[in-house]
Amino acid sequence: MPKNSIPLIVLLLFLACSPRDFLTRRLAADLITASPAFNAPQQFLVQTGLVAGNVYPSPEFLVLQHHGWLTASNGTCPAGITPPPCSELTLTPSGVDAVRALISADDATKPSFSIPVARRELVGITAIAKQGELADVDFAWRWIPMNEIGAALYSSEQHYRSTVGFRKYDDGWHVVESAPHHEQSLGDALKNAASIP
Repeated sequence: MPKNSIPLIVLLLFLACSPRDFLTRRLAADLITASPAFNAPQQFLVQTGLVAGNVYPSPEFLVLQHHGWLTASNGTCPAGITPPPCSELTLTPSGVDAVRALISADDATKPSFSIPVARRELVGITAIAKQGELADVDFAWRWIPMNEIGAALYSSEQHYRSTVGFRKYDDGWHVVESAPHHEQSLGDALKNAASIP
């Protein structure tokens, strides 16, 4: 074999390896932040009208009331609405202003509607534990409010810790989007996030 063909062989071997063949913190961060589950905005269900005692006084509705976006008065629970006591929730004029741009015209007449309030931001990858073709990746993230209601409900200073499964396929490493076995999907990892003190 000629000496000048050795660099060519090394180059070809290097090019045959995909950047996704090696699970690095950078690749894990890129794959997590590209995931639909990570990019799905946090929705908040605003309910108005007569609501049961398990809806109001929830902490989120108390925050809306504290900011002057919602008022609550005592109501009588009709049959089928439990647990008592019931409350009549109404958006104030400033509450209407706060949600007007966030909902469609059709939702404006409904007694309940969802609004996007926050999105996730990756703070960093904290650990990678690989075992063969599987890996667990620990990462920290936080909520970034998307509007004034989101800012009232979610602090961007609070960080969360999650763990997600990764699996190596023939084309490289992938985030486990659904859990076929023991791995935790990214959606489940975000739901099961632990607050970081």
